[in-house]
Amino acid sequence: MKTIKAMTIAAAAALSLMSAASFAQSISVTADTLDGAEAQIAAQAAQHGDQYKITEANTNNRVHMTAELYK
Repeated sequence: MKTIKAMTIAAAAALSLMSAASFAQSISVTADTLDGAEAQIAAQAAQHGDQYKITEANTNNRVHMTAELYK
């Protein structure tokens, strides 16, 4: 009985330590403008019913933007 209780507590502790970020999905888009790139990311997030956080944007000749989608 003690073993089962200890295993249950250990499993619960391990699951509680997992961050929400471990369930995030990373996406990347390319567009002509920052607004265009963010609009693409927002559309993909809305399609999946997710929120998003922009993690990177690069503006050389075009915009490359990366974001994480999360619930």
